[in-house]
Amino acid sequence: MTTNLIRTSIRPRRGWQAINVVELWHYRDLLFFLAWRDISVRYKQTVLGATWAVLQPIVSMIVFSLFFGSFMHIASDGAPYPLFSYAALLPWGYFSSALTSTAQSLIDNQRLLVRVYFPRLIIPLAAVLPPLLDFLISFTVLSVMIVGYSLFGVYHAAVTINLLFLPGFLLLALVTALGVGLWISALNVQYRDFRYVTGFLVQVWLFASPVAYSSSIVPLGLRSLYGINPMVGVINGFRWALLGTGDFSPATFIVSTVVAIGLLVSGTFYFRRVEKIIADVV
Repeated sequence: MTTNLIRTSIRPRRGWQAINVVELWHYRDLLFFLAWRDISVRYKQTVLGATWAVLQPIVSMIVFSLFFGSFMHIASDGAPYPLFSYAALLPWGYFSSALTSTAQSLIDNQRLLVRVYFPRLIIPLAAVLPPLLDFLISFTVLSVMIVGYSLFGVYHAAVTINLLFLPGFLLLALVTALGVGLWISALNVQYRDFRYVTGFLVQVWLFASPVAYSSSIVPLGLRSLYGINPMVGVINGFRWALLGTGDFSPATFIVSTVVAIGLLVSGTFYFRRVEKIIADVV
């Protein structure tokens, strides 16, 4: 009896490779499984559970309100400083969490990487999804705060059609976090000291973004240049959509969007170039 054996050899491609969208779609179930696993691990065997998603931005808001609002009297574009800061901490919290998770995603999943083949891009893609749950929880708190300020007559944030742009601003934060995270995660595989770069980068980026202050303090002629930081477009967009305030400029937002897309495209190509050696050096 003769048995015909079919042998398939998987070899890495050379050079710069584009995304194989068809292959990623084929592994979409793995993408959602990894995202759900990260959510389960995050809230499993915790005392406060999802409360951490609320405590972090609230504590930051209180600290910012005391030091920047009460002591330093930072301008808040006519809105109460707690709302002003929380509206920025909301997208910033998602961005920083997604960036940190993405940058560390390959190292955290090294056992999976060496055992079975799948598109390695699935892992950083899955890492940007779990922080969306924290974002939704924090967004609910901000909605309650806005209603509370309106009921007590302190500040009335008009509900306008601008709210429809919120998903676009959130998508810009996701694209930025994923683009930078792809760069750092790929570099982190080759050079392990890059794990320390992420925390430092997030700290510097926080103060380079209009979280605690308004971007209106930036000279008018430099605001388009300031938009090179994609989070400027995101944060200004959130304040504009939620509070009706903020220095939202379409030109600045376009610059932020172009830079974010550039980070994502370049990060993806670099990740694909390093992908072929990930399993060997991780």
